[in-house]
Amino acid sequence: MRNEEIILKFILAIIIGGVVGYERENKNRPAGFRTHILVCMGTTVVSLIQLTMAENAMQLVTLQPELAEVIKVDYARLGAQAVTGIGFLGAGTIVHSKGAIRGLTTAASLWVVGILGLAIGMGYYNISIIGGIFIVITLSALKGFQKKFITRARYVELEIIYENDKETLEYITRIFNSKDIRPIKLEVDKEEEKDGYRYKSMICKISVPRYVHINDIINNLIINENIQNVKKIS
Repeated sequence: MRNEEIILKFILAIIIGGVVGYERENKNRPAGFRTHILVCMGTTVVSLIQLTMAENAMQLVTLQPELAEVIKVDYARLGAQAVTGIGFLGAGTIVHSKGAIRGLTTAASLWVVGILGLAIGMGYYNISIIGGIFIVITLSALKGFQKKFITRARYVELEIIYENDKETLEYITRIFNSKDIRPIKLEVDKEEEKDGYRYKSMICKISVPRYVHINDIINNLIINENIQNVKKIS
């Protein structure tokens, strides 16, 4: 294999991995620009090694035909191991926190970029380029479609009785953000004293995605020691 062809494959791997990685980096995901490039380049190297091994084996068999029954080259083995390794890498980007799972899309993008790297190394340029274009479309353009037609929100009102204003409000905000919940209206209704603590009652009107269960929100809020009660009003 000529050096020019190897360089071309690496450049293509950098471009495809970089474009996908930039989209992830721009959204502050754990695996971003450089990570996607390295994954794509790594699997490209795996494919190049496979091709080189096959070429060397064929040259050796051509020179010594009696070795034809002895020398065997498995094209798929190295690639299969690389795909498995990317799976473990992707698992590191998945975070489970307070009942919410984040990072699945980034893990999937790492895996797909790795597959495209294999295609680049094997010389399937049309597959890798077209595949890269559709990955970027899926990650960016289809996000708006998903929000508008698939995960359309519903409105819910919650009554939250809490103490310790600042820390508790920050906790509530984190829970809402982790589940893509958007506050529409917040009203502090009243303040009362109980067992020596001063509690506030807040009415929250929130926009909740269809895939989020109300009970999950309530359970995640009520485990905070500064929140006395959470009740769905409507």
